Amino acid sequence: MPYCEVVGGKEQSAAPDAALNDNGIKIFYRTYGRGPTKVILITGLAGTHDAWGPQLKGLAGTDKPNDDDETILQDSVESGDGGAGIEVCAFDNRGMGRSSVPVKKTEYTTKIMAKDVIALMDHLGWKQAHVFGHSMGAMIACKLAAMVPERVLSLALLNVTGGGFQCCPKLDLQTLSIAIRFFRAKTPEKRAAVDLDTHYSQEYLEEYVGSSTRRAILYQ
Repeated sequence: MPYCEVVGGKEQSAAPDAALNDNGIKIFYRTYGRGPTKVILITGLAGTHDAWGPQLKGLAGTDKPNDDDETILQDSVESGDGGAGIEVCAFDNRGMGRSSVPVKKTEYTTKIMAKDVIALMDHLGWKQAHVFGHSMGAMIACKLAAMVPERVLSLALLNVTGGGFQCCPKLDLQTLSIAIRFFRAKTPEKRAAVDLDTHYSQEYLEEYVGSSTRRAILYQ
């Protein structure tokens, strides 16, 4: 399996099948597709590289990693099955999946995790890439763009906040009601219902898409 070893914020060469150890932080990654256009995907809190299935299919034309079956992958790209000419990298952030799990909380800042991405790009030989981040991954992407703007061709952010006080919800009756429902929800069905009100506005949820509301579709 492919790993990138990060020591002191810098990438060091690591054997493709190296086991995780205490000599440094190893970031597990996989690449998909072939081509001169490079895209790196940074997942959110508690996410892993394999959470990007639909995006990988859309960008690279396949969700089969290069290290699994290069013959099938190359055939897919050459056939023009979407994403031809694009190589995508998805990885597990430190602390998740197959990457190393540092013990100290101080080793999980967005700046440190952005350095992991820089090390990974160096390891891959990518001087520049299009960067897409989701949630915490988008916060890491913002830090990455601030640190090495010359290496970021474009920046796509989904569900992101600048952190700090922006993360604190407004204290009103609606927020308190949702908080109470959240802590009382003990089943997946109840959690799904309250999650919708946590993430979307009422106006959006009540809009119709065909014969069903967005609330009904998202709930299912």
